[in-house]
Amino acid sequence: MTTILQLNSSARTQGAQSTLLANELTAKLQQSNAGAKVVVRDLLANGLPHLDESVLGAFFTPAENRTAEQASIVAKSDALVAELQAADIVVIGAPLYNFGISSQLKTYFDWIARVGITFRYTENGPEGLVKGKKVFVVSARGGKYAGTPNDTQTPYLKTFLGFLGMTDVNFIYAEGLNMGPDSASAALAGAREAIAAA
Repeated sequence: MTTILQLNSSARTQGAQSTLLANELTAKLQQSNAGAKVVVRDLLANGLPHLDESVLGAFFTPAENRTAEQASIVAKSDALVAELQAADIVVIGAPLYNFGISSQLKTYFDWIARVGITFRYTENGPEGLVKGKKVFVVSARGGKYAGTPNDTQTPYLKTFLGFLGMTDVNFIYAEGLNMGPDSASAALAGAREAIAAA
């Protein structure tokens, strides 16, 4: 059975176009994969603490030496990694905030990027350990940035996901959402056309 993991990373609870379009894409993928199981993780509603000394300390303390608090932190990270590893398809709703990703998504990435767990260093360089996934990134943007130097989000996501072993990454953009009603309508229509073809 196919498992689809949808990650919603908007800072908005209402009116988030990235979440709306990610929902539509997940529904389309569910239709294309009969009986697919869908897991939705809302990174705003179920936020994670930013990296700090206690989180890093837990990650880098050997299991036998961890305090109860450190063990709890690592267990939370392990659960997130297991959820990701169990997915065949990953859908990421990723609004563009200040040329990058939301702090919610960055924090999630910080909690799943674990040496020896989701990547490792070898004699030939780093190797990602999260393999065999098809990833879709749905990026909602107020302006038009794709293919320009100001789009630092796309290369960052390609680099990070690829570092963990996820190299089959497909981007769906809804750009120009804040450039007037006609532009917003065109942006949503274009994104929905890409979703229909996914």
